[in-house]
Amino acid sequence: MLTTLPPVVKNLLIINIIMLFATYVMAGFGWDLNELFALHHWSSDYFRPHQFVSYMFMHGGFTHLFFNMFALWMFGRILEQVWGSKRFLIYYIFTGLGAGLLQMIVVTFHFSGMESAIDAIANSSSPDVFANFIDEYVPNVYQGIFNQDLAAWISNPDSSQYMAVALNHCHQLLESSRNVPTVGASGSIFGVLLAFGMLFPNTELFLLFPPIPIKAKYFVIGYGLIELYMGFSANPSDNVAHFAHLGGMLFGYIMIRYWKKNTNHFY
Repeated sequence: MLTTLPPVVKNLLIINIIMLFATYVMAGFGWDLNELFALHHWSSDYFRPHQFVSYMFMHGGFTHLFFNMFALWMFGRILEQVWGSKRFLIYYIFTGLGAGLLQMIVVTFHFSGMESAIDAIANSSSPDVFANFIDEYVPNVYQGIFNQDLAAWISNPDSSQYMAVALNHCHQLLESSRNVPTVGASGSIFGVLLAFGMLFPNTELFLLFPPIPIKAKYFVIGYGLIELYMGFSANPSDNVAHFAHLGGMLFGYIMIRYWKKNTNHFY
């Protein structure tokens, strides 16, 4: 099957598969490739500029890789055949860069909100403000610990010791969150979906759920709206970079509009 694929899609598939297996193999030797190649927030000690590119080739597991590569195979090969290899590669990398950039901007605002909320706890000395922090920022996996802190503090609201323990856990959560990386080709893949929907808007796609045909333009619009909703409403513990997906779509739209206005620069 690989021999019938256009070169950029074929090589992207190969590189992504190799990187996942390399991640597993090197982990067996105690080396975490995600520390080097996954995209970390710029406030993290692990951040390096090259990660804005390398993160696109890292994945969180086989399922994550499979669905991204299936979409790349399904839609990317058609775009590469229509656009040509050079233009498709430029588009793929550009949308991945845009996805990473938007994700970092959103995460920056998220961290700023956490810092302000922690300051509010310290200034108010109120367990109620701490409870608001838990609801807003604490992932489900850590809620047990934070709820224990809250219950202890409520039992003695004037205790500076209980407040100090709560604040310490808040700061630990903030610092650990800075080192949570973004991985995956999803930003570029959403850019590919956007491009397919714009170039072939009336092509009917047959989905498994719901099992009905749907035009590509409606599929893309619906997917974008779902990601927008999830980006604003999802719990921070779902570990899905929804705004990276939206960033891939946004930057893909910008590039396609630019190319349409500058037809003399068709790469």
